[in-house]
Amino acid sequence: MLKTTLAALAGLFALFFSTFAAGGTAAADAHYKIVTGQERGTYIQIGQDLAKWVAQPAGIDLTVLPSKGSAENVQRLRFEPGVKLALVQSDVYQAYVDMAKAGNEEAGTTIRPLRLIMPLYDEEIYFVVRNDSPMKTINEIKDKVISVGLIGSGTAQSGTTLYRLMFGQPIPDQNVQNLSNEDALAALIVKKIDVAIIVAGQPAKLFTDMNPELLQQIRFLRVDPNAPETARAKQTYFPATIHASSYPNWLKEDVPTWTVKAFLVTYDYNLRDTVGNLKRFADSLCQNFNNLQSQGHPKWKQVKLELPGLGKGWQYYPPVEQRLKACIARRAAMQTAMPQAPTAEQKVTGRPCTDQERLLLLCGK
Repeated sequence: MLKTTLAALAGLFALFFSTFAAGGTAAADAHYKIVTGQERGTYIQIGQDLAKWVAQPAGIDLTVLPSKGSAENVQRLRFEPGVKLALVQSDVYQAYVDMAKAGNEEAGTTIRPLRLIMPLYDEEIYFVVRNDSPMKTINEIKDKVISVGLIGSGTAQSGTTLYRLMFGQPIPDQNVQNLSNEDALAALIVKKIDVAIIVAGQPAKLFTDMNPELLQQIRFLRVDPNAPETARAKQTYFPATIHASSYPNWLKEDVPTWTVKAFLVTYDYNLRDTVGNLKRFADSLCQNFNNLQSQGHPKWKQVKLELPGLGKGWQYYPPVEQRLKACIARRAAMQTAMPQAPTAEQKVTGRPCTDQERLLLLCGK
């Protein structure tokens, strides 16, 4: 009996130490979800980058889920089991905050427990028309048939808000279509709608993967800086540029447009395991930030590892905020302490190179 008991204990100890030697991953791994956006949009690629470069090194199995967009993401983060992270547009988040302030109980119940991890990047707002459309600028879309995006998407929020700001009224019901990005472009080409509004970070996969022949049938409207509608839109949105370099085989010149900020959002969790996992996520986010910028979607190059001040009704998630601030401070201290590398011209003799040395490639050796 004693031998049997000792053998069993030995087996348990062996199992324990083998798990520990492997890094304790069997006990430490968490299985979380992040809600993003449409399958050919930028959000889902950002989610995939977070899963690969941040969650995985932190011991978190992060499943990336597509969605209609920001408003749906808020709801799923709040109420769907397993969803711990979401990507949300700033105007959608602010709309919930404003409705809660105005006394909408449901909006308050939804938004008050949500917390920000950090701001990400600006998303461009595309106003797409057929190439043969007489419209040239965004302020000309009044009374046109417009797809503003799926109900529950951030695109729909941005499109309807911009229209209301510019023209002082909502889009007439008979002129509104709630189509996905792909369906909106198809409807545009076959002349079922006049304008498709799409929100996506450039370069947007929706356009880069599009059939070149179809791509030549559409174009973007521009912001007219002198239009009164433009001045009114500036109350909420910021000027941006769709760069020709983002779509080099299509655009011939840059296109001025509007932009909206994307945020990484979570919930005000207080369970010890969840708090610990999200702290590890924050540490990994800071430690692997350079990988995101060098290996991830081009939009990561626009993200700054910083936590700026927030407006009323917006709050960071304290456990993550503390970890990120500490890591940001360490990175700043290291950069300050690091001696500046000498320029190529200073590497030879400590003096500027002569023209002859440059011609003979003798600088920097």
